Amino acid sequence: MTTAICPGSFDPVTLGHIDIITRASKLFDRVIVAVLVNMEKKPWFTIEERIDLLRKATEGIGNVEIAGFDGLLVEFARQKGASAIVKGLRAVSDFEYEFQMALTNRKLAPDVETLFLTTSSENMYLSSSTVKQVGLWGGDIAPFVPDCVRDEILMRIRQRSHKI
Repeated sequence: MTTAICPGSFDPVTLGHIDIITRASKLFDRVIVAVLVNMEKKPWFTIEERIDLLRKATEGIGNVEIAGFDGLLVEFARQKGASAIVKGLRAVSDFEYEFQMALTNRKLAPDVETLFLTTSSENMYLSSSTVKQVGLWGGDIAPFVPDCVRDEILMRIRQRSHKI
């Protein structure tokens, strides 16, 4: 059984994330979406909330699991028996950072490959930050996020905008 890890902060999950997860699920027997604790970011959603949102958004994909982690990604991959890390790329700027991380991970764990999937053209501009910004300014986020999580994201946006 081949297992891959799709890591990210997913704060919040977008249709771009779902696109990469869905496509990875067709390439591997098992895909673990790894929700990371990123000390450099100030998330809107707790790790438990992000895991819950991802579970709802991937409910129809049978071979996808959701798990939280902190620490080294390659160690998490080894713990889960994964042979690959799947990363989505939107633009050249993504590649530079992700390529550096892939080389570092290869040095740490030569048995774990990194695969890059280019995003679908309709999602190449899309990021969680974009969703947050559009939502905070009152724009319609429906084209950017799964329907099943949109209301929860909008509720968080309303909570945050009252604090500003």
